Amino acid sequence: MSRRYDNRMIFKNGSAVYQEHFVDRNVNYITQYNTAEFKYLEPEDLGGLNVKRHVWKTGDKLFKLAYKSYGTTKLWWVISWFNQKPLESDFKLGEVIDIPFPLSDVLTLFYSRNS
Repeated sequence: MSRRYDNRMIFKNGSAVYQEHFVDRNVNYITQYNTAEFKYLEPEDLGGLNVKRHVWKTGDKLFKLAYKSYGTTKLWWVISWFNQKPLESDFKLGEVIDIPFPLSDVLTLFYSRNS
């Protein structure tokens, strides 16, 4: 299963900004993933995909929609990426969003654009 951290660089952050936290934890650095910069799909990429339309309503969460659509909560980011809205708070009540299918094709497109 693909995860949002696949193909991400891991680095050691020893920035002075965090020095107080390092002292508190008796460490010299923290290990973290680099910040991803995703490339979104172009209209010509959408040819082989199907979408299920969903009206965003009170109580909706990306992880819930991912579970219902893909059988796992871990792929919430696929719906976020496809709709070009990085945060759940970017989705507005009553907004129609797209949930792309088939998942294997969506992930292939994602990794071909973001490798």
